[in-house]
Amino acid sequence: MVCLAATTPAVPGEATTVARAYALGHLTEYGGTTTAGAGGLGQLQLAGYTVLSHAFDRAATPAAAVREAVVVAAVVTTVLLWLLARRLGLPRWAGLVAAVLLAGSPLAIGLQHGVVVEHLAVLWALAGLCLLASPLRSSGAAGDHSGPGRHGLAQDLLGAGCLLAAVLTSALTLLLLPAAGWLLLRRSPARAALVAVVVNLGLGLAFGPRAAWLRPALATGDETALPRWLVFDPALTAVSALALIAGLFVATVRPLAVSGILVAALLAVPGLPATAVLALLLPLPPLVGAGVAHAGLSSHHEPAHRRAPARPGAGVAVGAVVLTAAFGASWAHGFTALRPGPAGPDPAVEARTWLQANAAGSRVLVDDATWTTLAAGGWPTGLLVTTAGANPPPDWAALPPPALARSSTVDSPAAGAVFGTGAGQVTVARLGPPVPVPDETGEKTARAHAGAALTRSGRVNCVPEARAVLGGGDLDPRLISTLAAFASQQPVRVAAFPPVPGEDAAGQPRRQVLVTGADEAATRFYAGQRAVFRPAAVVRTSGGVLVTYPPFAPPGLLTSFTAP
Repeated sequence: MVCLAATTPAVPGEATTVARAYALGHLTEYGGTTTAGAGGLGQLQLAGYTVLSHAFDRAATPAAAVREAVVVAAVVTTVLLWLLARRLGLPRWAGLVAAVLLAGSPLAIGLQHGVVVEHLAVLWALAGLCLLASPLRSSGAAGDHSGPGRHGLAQDLLGAGCLLAAVLTSALTLLLLPAAGWLLLRRSPARAALVAVVVNLGLGLAFGPRAAWLRPALATGDETALPRWLVFDPALTAVSALALIAGLFVATVRPLAVSGILVAALLAVPGLPATAVLALLLPLPPLVGAGVAHAGLSSHHEPAHRRAPARPGAGVAVGAVVLTAAFGASWAHGFTALRPGPAGPDPAVEARTWLQANAAGSRVLVDDATWTTLAAGGWPTGLLVTTAGANPPPDWAALPPPALARSSTVDSPAAGAVFGTGAGQVTVARLGPPVPVPDETGEKTARAHAGAALTRSGRVNCVPEARAVLGGGDLDPRLISTLAAFASQQPVRVAAFPPVPGEDAAGQPRRQVLVTGADEAATRFYAGQRAVFRPAAVVRTSGGVLVTYPPFAPPGLLTSFTAP
């Protein structure tokens, strides 16, 4: 799935949550670069799913593995929504309308491919509400005869446990507890008191003796992009607001409407990411709206004890019309925003490949996203550093450009390769004391003069593309020097100066050459080089001999001079 394999974080804090879930699932330590992310129970649920399902072994990226857990939770949430509608006494068609509205909403689909623990929290909350809810005595739903007496103590305690798990997964779920309490009070005040005691006891343990493991992490962030999410589904947004208000006047769904309005009010609280609030809010308006529609179709002119249920045929017809209109309006606006762009390579994976080829065994400064990618690729986690001031200091950095610029303790980073564009870009840079380069412009000029001299000598035969690289000063000085020495022994035919992925974007000269026509001589010549001119690899291929030098040639190998 393209959305699951997206290379950029879908929501704020996603990279931190994925890194901690990976570390927990692989029993390794990870401090993180920020305090954002999920609490202990949320991380444990995500890590547990990836371990049991082997998601990290199957997924294209670590983020895709953890996103898979959220998608599974979304599917279960949809089923629980239908079940809760039935537990409230709504007919099957109303439950189906609520479930389909949630499952097919572009806004819900857009949110559900991001790692937000509130998706797990709302699953627990709906499970608890299903266990605690019962239809009103006067609702008279056809075929539903469950009543207060059908609820045993074990069922209520299990419902309390689900609510406790929801709150410990995300503290924002506290705003759904009024709905649970209301549903219990209208069934059995004594059971409501018991459930309240159990939940409070659990919260007391979570915030007291077991705070280090169980205390929920309150979602934080500087996200102000609420309009960006609402544009996915403006029709559902408008209908949801009307449904929550109308639900206050329908006894069946009034508790859920109140909690929905309380959760919606969080969208105006500064510092709370809209993604976390919307994940909790999304299942409530469809269910409340289905309850309002059912009440509207019921016969209100008769006394309550003689009220007849809505006719199934009319309900199905109205539900079909509502679904068609809602989906038509939603997808007309949301499809363009939801449609993913073309899937490209993951910049973090490309950076990992470059480091494995050129800096294996080095200490690397990383952020949350690159930590997970490098760790998943087999890089020892003890060599991955999340703070630039670590001791011993890191040798390399694999960071987005803004993060690299913010690392004030990094000494003179020299970009070796750049992968990706935009928000997902990753720069691989060499750290350490600055390398003295007297005149970088003069170095390129010297490379250009020496390369042009080689092309004019007649001893080096290049294809046009290679000639442009050689004469433009874009070739490593070690290759220029060795080609000149090799050409003094015999004519040289150059098929290409293949670029190393990511290095052209970083402004690095080409450090590979493909020599053809003299494979034995070229292999013997380059394999015999020593010191600074010794290549990193000399490989015979079907197209010739591919010679690769290490990155970052020492300065001053070619010196520009001025004629007297």
